[in-house]
Amino acid sequence: MTSPRERVLTALKRNGTPDRTPFEISWGAFTPLLMKTYREKTGSELPPEEYFDFDTRSVFPGPTRLRTDFTRFFPDGVEPEASFDEWGIGSVPTLYEIPDFKYHPLGTATTVAEIDAYPWPDFDAPYRYEGVRTQVATFHKRGYAVCGEMYQTLFETAWLMRDMQAFLMDMMLNEELTHAICERIAQIRVGQARQYALAGVDILRLGDDIVSQQGLMFSKELYNTYFKPRIKRIVAAAKEVNPDIIIFMHSCGKIEGMIDELIDAGVEVLNPVQPECNDQQAIKRTYGDRLSFWGGVGVQSVLPHGTPDEVRAATRKTIATLGPENGFLVAPAHILDPAIPWENIEAFIETVKEQR
Repeated sequence: MTSPRERVLTALKRNGTPDRTPFEISWGAFTPLLMKTYREKTGSELPPEEYFDFDTRSVFPGPTRLRTDFTRFFPDGVEPEASFDEWGIGSVPTLYEIPDFKYHPLGTATTVAEIDAYPWPDFDAPYRYEGVRTQVATFHKRGYAVCGEMYQTLFETAWLMRDMQAFLMDMMLNEELTHAICERIAQIRVGQARQYALAGVDILRLGDDIVSQQGLMFSKELYNTYFKPRIKRIVAAAKEVNPDIIIFMHSCGKIEGMIDELIDAGVEVLNPVQPECNDQQAIKRTYGDRLSFWGGVGVQSVLPHGTPDEVRAATRKTIATLGPENGFLVAPAHILDPAIPWENIEAFIETVKEQR
């Protein structure tokens, strides 16, 4: 009997034909309100990946020992409900389920010295991966492919720390400061990639939304100046430990114009190939001999607005489009939220499990 790990690795490495197309639900979870629906509908206390038996499992660094107070970077004060992540990026809740990232700790920085003096997180510290090794070994023993999660790899972390408008202007007008921010983040990510590889993950999941749904957010020249060489270093750090580790890249939006650059950077799996703004058939035809794909089912179109039968048809069509000659893991194009009827989620799960 084929294990989920064998199924995933066979599919993504395009090494033979798996018994069925592997699947997951993106990021392995639902937003909080949809998670409440999941509990009510299933009556299960299991996490979704266990209840639905995804072919993958995810691991994250253990807790940090650092206790950094980032409020000092905001002398005008912050809202009482604000919370800060380890990069110092502050957010506040909204009426919807996506927080408002409104506090940018490098927003007033003007010198490289300020960047160097910033209290950077320790995502690359070996102590944070001691438990990860145990998790990976346990998941492997159970037969699952394991993903090391490292989203918001460079660009998104940089602009969230700096502020989007300021960072995009920096990319054009302040090359020294932009390089300083990107380089410090990259150094941490290189170490993190190495730690994930040492822990034994099968897939290193990177991610940066570098395009909009209309096309390029900035030029290829700027991508190649600030990001691609650093992505290459992150990939190299992981591959040096384990040449067989699979490099995954997430980028929402119309990604066609950047795919060649991503391949050159070392990306082997592209996610999510968002159907609302990409020609999946053309991408498969052009890049299917060099890339595998992951995702593909629309969370702005068929999942929230279709009937269960339409979801089934769209899921089968996506598998037929991105799956021929292998190289595909089917999933929603993004995390699932309350706009998606529960019946459509069930239809997606039932359809992917029936594929042979």
